[in-house]
Amino acid sequence: MGRPRSFSHHRPLGLLVVAGAAGAGVLLPLIYLLLRAMEAEWGVVQELVFRPRNLYLLGNTLGLTAGVLIMDTLIAVPLAWLLTRTELATRRWLVSLAVLPLAIPGYVMATALLGLGGGYGALARLTGLSVPRLGGYWGALLCISLYTFPYVFINVRTALAGLPRNLEEAARSLGYTPRASARRVVLPQLVPALLSSWLVVGLYTLGDFGAVSLMRYESFSYAIYLQYAGAFDRTYAAWLALMLLTLAGGIVFVHSRLQRGKSYHAVGSATPGGASPAPLGHLRWAAYAYLLILFFLSLGVPIGTLGFWLFQRPLLPELSSLASSAIDTLSVALPAAALAGVLAAAVSYLSVRWPGKLTQALAGAPYIGYATPPLAFGLALVFFGLRGVPWLYQTTALLSLGLALHLLALAVGPVRSTLLQTPPRLEEGARALGRSWLRAFLEVTGPLMGRGVLAGTALVCIVAMKELPITILLAPPGFSTLATQVFSYTSEALFAQAAPYALAIVFLAAPLVTYTLGREVNG
Repeated sequence: MGRPRSFSHHRPLGLLVVAGAAGAGVLLPLIYLLLRAMEAEWGVVQELVFRPRNLYLLGNTLGLTAGVLIMDTLIAVPLAWLLTRTELATRRWLVSLAVLPLAIPGYVMATALLGLGGGYGALARLTGLSVPRLGGYWGALLCISLYTFPYVFINVRTALAGLPRNLEEAARSLGYTPRASARRVVLPQLVPALLSSWLVVGLYTLGDFGAVSLMRYESFSYAIYLQYAGAFDRTYAAWLALMLLTLAGGIVFVHSRLQRGKSYHAVGSATPGGASPAPLGHLRWAAYAYLLILFFLSLGVPIGTLGFWLFQRPLLPELSSLASSAIDTLSVALPAAALAGVLAAAVSYLSVRWPGKLTQALAGAPYIGYATPPLAFGLALVFFGLRGVPWLYQTTALLSLGLALHLLALAVGPVRSTLLQTPPRLEEGARALGRSWLRAFLEVTGPLMGRGVLAGTALVCIVAMKELPITILLAPPGFSTLATQVFSYTSEALFAQAAPYALAIVFLAAPLVTYTLGREVNG
């Protein structure tokens, strides 16, 4: 038997073309955005960049991001501890409830909270009690926090579940109290999980458009939209988008610097699973109260408020429009998810089986697209469509392509992780028997990495169904998804009209969220 052919040579040209197209697809629109911004004369550029208003927008954006990170951490860390380290940890349905808020986008949460308060809100009409309608900083903070805390919870719970048991046992044997052991041993081990989740949440908050616009909070994203759609000053919009992109890049850079050179693995043998479940004792009812309040705010309030408004007008006349919007939503989300799955498989397969500078650069390109705030990415695609491919501008094809490229990193992660767990010797053995790389891939590696491709595709589909800013900027005339309908009606305080579309998003996304994330977190 001959020696198996190495994966380090003869990279398939077809895969390189597909992966290269994905990288170019992410970078080209951003280049067009830069070119559009540089069309202005230097004096105009200086006036646009150094406007005092930009400093105000920067302060608002950073303030909201910091607030969301603090709020999410305060919510998610105790929640992860309760559902991992206490007697409540055996209740798997609580974990599913903890990830379910990801099915409720920030703009849907904003719709529910806006429809709850005010003189004609759901609370006033049900109980006669009128509370001020949320808005501004605190409204945006609450909306985004109640939607994004599961990202922190998932990472922290996974870290707690995988923490070696002997670390805490050794600390206890040295005389540390449970509180001191948690502070000196457990918390430092959670740093990687917290940093990773903070990066995801921070990037999301920077680019959030739906919640901040409905709450009328002036951040970079809201200002970009107003300049593009209202003032028609697209040069200023391009510079605002570049500023927001630079801010996102700065967060990614800080994250990479904090992670560099750090090692948190145990030395020697370790028993995973963490310490034995802690009895709650008299704190049991306080823990149940905490969970009840959290799930009431993150799930009960939005679903209950939307349910109230749903029955304030006849639903039958809306069914045709609702079905049409649902079909439009799936008509772009499903192709985007499928395309992202194919591109992720090509990028991941190249980078894992043929590692090198080129393939690693191609594998890193999707994360540039994901780190780009969606409104900035959508605006870049607008400029690219108008100048580069005008025949694709304002078509569902460009919209699906834009969603796939922006969300590609979500698919790359699960696919790459699955591929890294697949021994290359299986494929090398098939190639030694005379099979081509393609046939060896289809017969051996493809079926094994199918789980990762399915998980990545499902994640992209979930987010694509809820995506708002890219859809608003790229959708063809007359094309209305569930997300754009919710935003349009809520902007005019038509909560009864917005409710069926908002609930449709939740019920479409909830099964996918529970299946992909709930099953993963539950192990």
